[in-house]
Amino acid sequence: MELNSIEEPEVDDRPSWDQYFMELTSVVAKRSTCLRRKVGALLVKEGRVLATGYNGAPSGLKHCSETGCIREERNIPSGQRHELCRGLHAEQNAIIQAALHGTSIDGATLYCTHQPCVVCAKMIINAGIDEIIIGGSYPDELSASMLEEAGVGVKRFNK
Repeated sequence: MELNSIEEPEVDDRPSWDQYFMELTSVVAKRSTCLRRKVGALLVKEGRVLATGYNGAPSGLKHCSETGCIREERNIPSGQRHELCRGLHAEQNAIIQAALHGTSIDGATLYCTHQPCVVCAKMIINAGIDEIIIGGSYPDELSASMLEEAGVGVKRFNK
């Protein structure tokens, strides 16, 4: 899948909207409790943040920093055996947060520090998210092809 890059000129030293939202994803990612990768996500519609999410264990459960990472212990490569991970992905947590608070995300844009995995891609497609702006890649070609097939625009953000 070919990604279009986004490069917007700064006006009056203010960040563009994409810069603003991508910087927020980095702040959200700092809340991550994952030992492998810190990921942050924002759902945005009409210039307003609808929900945020970061990767980590479900509410009320021990964090991986307390239990250890099963996938690390077993040397499981990134992008494989998601079912062994205690955590939810940032995109999943953002979608769940919106649902929990009764916020429609149909037609929203997802800003994320990384490309979604295939599990998140399927959720994104069914949630009606129109576009994804990503900061970094992730080794999941099936995710990229499914998003393309579904007509979900994916753009890589370049500072």
